[in-house]
Amino acid sequence: MITSDKWLIRSVLTFVLVALFSLHTQAQQLDRIVAVVNDDIIMKSELDQRTRLITEQIQGQGVQVPPADVLRQQVLDRLILDSLQLQIAEIQGLRISDRQLNETLEAIAAQNGLTLPEFREALIAEGQDYAQAREQIRRELLVSQVQQSNVNRRIQVSEQEIRNFLNSDAAQQRQAEFLLSNILIALPSQASPDIIQEAERKAEEIYATLTDGAEFADTAVSVSNAPNALNGGDLGWRNQSELPETLAAAIANLQPGDISRPIRTPGGFHILQVRDRRGGDVTLVEQTLVSHILLTPNEIRSDEQTRTLAYDLASRIRDGQPFENLARRYSDDPGSGSQGGDLGWTQEGQMVPEFEQVMSSTAVDQISEPFESRFGWHVLWVRDRRTQDMSAEMMENMARNTISQRKYNEELDNWLRELRSQAYVEIRNPG
Repeated sequence: MITSDKWLIRSVLTFVLVALFSLHTQAQQLDRIVAVVNDDIIMKSELDQRTRLITEQIQGQGVQVPPADVLRQQVLDRLILDSLQLQIAEIQGLRISDRQLNETLEAIAAQNGLTLPEFREALIAEGQDYAQAREQIRRELLVSQVQQSNVNRRIQVSEQEIRNFLNSDAAQQRQAEFLLSNILIALPSQASPDIIQEAERKAEEIYATLTDGAEFADTAVSVSNAPNALNGGDLGWRNQSELPETLAAAIANLQPGDISRPIRTPGGFHILQVRDRRGGDVTLVEQTLVSHILLTPNEIRSDEQTRTLAYDLASRIRDGQPFENLARRYSDDPGSGSQGGDLGWTQEGQMVPEFEQVMSSTAVDQISEPFESRFGWHVLWVRDRRTQDMSAEMMENMARNTISQRKYNEELDNWLRELRSQAYVEIRNPG
């Protein structure tokens, strides 16, 4: 016969086990896997959270939120691409340091007229989790770094391309810039004639609704296959000569507010809206002759060890050791390292903001204090400065950068399509 104490203990244990089973069942019902992406998974809770965030962003922009199922699919597609790129970042050892993240957050706060603590309090007051927002920005920075690292290595610019560019009308229009939005109806890499015809029909239908008065940003969120769809198709300011030739030609005569007819490119059919345009000739440019040593954290050298090495090299240079010799031995920049760190004459807009800020504040023939950018730790040697007219050398550099940027925009779309097509992706009822 069971004593009262034993009966009580057994009853309590039974109640606890039932309660735990119930909680486990509820947790399973509340969250589940909605997609398998190679070795990663996307949970329903993650999809729900991102969908809520995107919905709030769209509403904050005054743009009409698309139907729930359409928006949810757009967000899931974005999460899948982000997952694939973050997996590449892990394989390649890429990372975003806390310092880089804090500098980005400070810049975002400043754009809103706030300090970083004020920005944090504003997010909390709006009911957002600051830690989650911080990590989401870290993920976005890392995705951007992965794109630059992997797409740039696919781009080659020949001397013939530079000569052709310098002889083209686009070189004369190098300062013409357009504030653009786009809608993309994408095509697979090996599309059949029927698929192409169907995509073109869809693009023409969308163009007709836009000319009938539909909001461009609302439509982009609902139907565009471009990576910027959830931003209403916003491309920001683009130099006309940086665009693929077919797109540049299509907007050449458009005025603010105008919308282009669908334009066929290898990636699909584009519809562009010119929201504004600006231009003007610049004759004099401030240039800096600079060399640098780049040190990148890796599997055998931590961020702190990399920082320590950067300060050690700066001290050795100030003690008289040749900058060029140390750059050849230690720099992780494959382009300039073999040249003793020489980056040549640079001008505003060519380097990342952290680099340009230190470069502009360092006196001629001086060594900078080590600093960190998203590429790693730098030590700069500012060798000279000049105010330069648009010389042949500068025109060539401008042409090379412009062609690279044009190819980058095209190659990024190609790379993302290849990444998705080569991945194992299993969708499991994301509704």
